[in-house]
Amino acid sequence: MNRERSLERLANEAFDVVIVGGGATGLGAAVDAAARGYRTALVEAEDFASATSSRSTKLVHGGVRYLQQGNVALVREALRERSRLLANAPHLVHELAFVIPAYRAFDVPYYALGLKAYDLLAGRSAFPPSRIVSASGARELVPGVAAKGLRGAVVYSDGQFDDARLAIALARTATDHGAAVANYVRATGFTYDGARVAGVHATDGETGAAFVIRGRTIVNATGIFVDDVRHLDAPAAPRLLKHSRGTHVVVRAEALGGATAALMIPKTSDGRVLFAIPWYEHVVIGTTDVEAPRAELDPLPTDAETRYILETVNRYLQRPLAETDVLARFAGLRPLVDRQASSTAKLSREHLIDASPSGLVTITGGKWTTYRKMAEDVVTYAAAHAGLPQRPSISATLRLRGADGAPASDDLRAYGSDAAAVRRLAHDDPALGVPLDAGLPYVAAQVVYGARYEMARTLDDVLARRTRASFLDENAARRSAPTVADLLARELGRDDAWHERELRRFGHPHGHPLETT
Repeated sequence: MNRERSLERLANEAFDVVIVGGGATGLGAAVDAAARGYRTALVEAEDFASATSSRSTKLVHGGVRYLQQGNVALVREALRERSRLLANAPHLVHELAFVIPAYRAFDVPYYALGLKAYDLLAGRSAFPPSRIVSASGARELVPGVAAKGLRGAVVYSDGQFDDARLAIALARTATDHGAAVANYVRATGFTYDGARVAGVHATDGETGAAFVIRGRTIVNATGIFVDDVRHLDAPAAPRLLKHSRGTHVVVRAEALGGATAALMIPKTSDGRVLFAIPWYEHVVIGTTDVEAPRAELDPLPTDAETRYILETVNRYLQRPLAETDVLARFAGLRPLVDRQASSTAKLSREHLIDASPSGLVTITGGKWTTYRKMAEDVVTYAAAHAGLPQRPSISATLRLRGADGAPASDDLRAYGSDAAAVRRLAHDDPALGVPLDAGLPYVAAQVVYGARYEMARTLDDVLARRTRASFLDENAARRSAPTVADLLARELGRDDAWHERELRRFGHPHGHPLETT
């Protein structure tokens, strides 16, 4: 991806479909539209997946909780999309076993019956069916689970993925199919042909340059910010969303005793489920559901949420966790369609498509697992609404960037077939093969690759989304920040003042640029 080339195209070409928003749904829509042959553009005000789409529980799943709520249609659709994601992005999605421990005699048959329904809805699938295991079998899978009173467990399978890396794969797939895609380009308003929306007023966040992106149909896919964008078109439009905050904590892999499976806690004090999931040699634990009063790009986890997560998971662990065990915390906001429910925990994750009187098409709701179906639905709707020639979607079987020839298992697995290019950088310059920090599984070549080919522009782009350093170990990410800033400055042609600003913005203590040769 080349940002300068994309900006030139955005300002000078006319497009069939212009998408505002570079999260899961917007990027999925760009892939779907471009693969159909529509002239496609996408702009994102910040970085790709910088809000909710990089802050998920890292699951590709049907949603056991939704099955408990009786939302069979949503679960069936999500399970179908789960299999498609595994097939289309095997470098980013893999099967993972989940252990539901049982400490009461009737828990085993109760959970087993519910998971059999999950199996039936999944139909023929690459994911193995659920099964019952003994207490010792549960501890083989999750050695860190509390042994006292353990009567057995039910084991089922779902998918795990790297959300931010999947977003980058989608951006690159869209580009491969001819889309013009750029981050740090903010939509500030719309142009009109008579009463109909006909373009987007946009501003380059790096230079301040303003331009118009012309499009036959405009799609608002800005996630938690869709109401803000709708109000640029119709200030009096009623709000579509409520928001809830989901917080996660990250601890060392020893928390689960080096488990090969995840732990699923089937009922928390507020009626949710909680997961403790092995991820990149760490464990992600979450999530919460707390009503959020407004949309925020970077919502902060609260100490109360951290304590709630630890207190809940500790009831199921052999060795309880303390707050000092937490290496990182992150929170994201869910874009939940407001159906006047009394609690955000009861709102469905089903998506909604809305068209304003001017023709601005908005899509909202949903979750990562169903991003592709949401994208297909909104592109089909927007194309018909704008009178574009109808072309069938091919995204259900479209393999994403990096999927072909992807390595089976390796530190660069998330790059898939592009891992060879990362290795070449380190081979050609051995200094780029040096780890960023002893506590992180990343090397300097990944920073350079992110800047050259993945539109990484800032420290946070690299440390939070091109790598997942900030999500794995916040202190290690801060330690590596001067090195990353130096590499980015060289790649992007930035000066010392930029270097210092980036370190301050990232929260690193004032430091010297590293010596380079």
